[in-house]
Amino acid sequence: MVTFRETLAKGNECALHLGSDLSPEDKERYNADIRATNILLQGLPKYIYTLINHYTDAKYIWDNVKMLLEGSELTKEDCESQLYDDFEHFRQNKGETIHGYYVRFTKLINNMRNIKMTMPRMQLNSKFVNNMLPEWGRFVMAVKLNKGLKESNYDQLYAYLKQHEAHSNKNKMMLE
Repeated sequence: MVTFRETLAKGNECALHLGSDLSPEDKERYNADIRATNILLQGLPKYIYTLINHYTDAKYIWDNVKMLLEGSELTKEDCESQLYDDFEHFRQNKGETIHGYYVRFTKLINNMRNIKMTMPRMQLNSKFVNNMLPEWGRFVMAVKLNKGLKESNYDQLYAYLKQHEAHSNKNKMMLE
């Protein structure tokens, strides 16, 4: 990427750019803004650079980059609402392995954590085990009785249930 703007030169050359009415402090502020603008623009990913390269003020660039990287408050609220909805309707799909189910669940929870959404461990664990397919019923009951949903986390529950996948597959055949 090229430098966005050139700094003001010392002496009379400034008159060509902005006129001679700038004080030394204003010239220094202008030059500092240009340096800040150049630093900001050079460190951006290309997809963001193309969205904000028309701004000439470092403050506008900073504010817009921040919004693009973090999202606006409305975007965060929409995302949070969508994640709550996804969590509410989360279920193991027919034919899905326990590993696939666990990976989808983990991605959902990570997305929630990324925007600072939190849920109690018990709620996460309950969601994980209570929405598995019927062939897992016997093992889910064992988890609830032996492992406990308060002390464990869903990673531990997955590891325990994964050991019983072959038995679950037999249960599935018998149910069909």
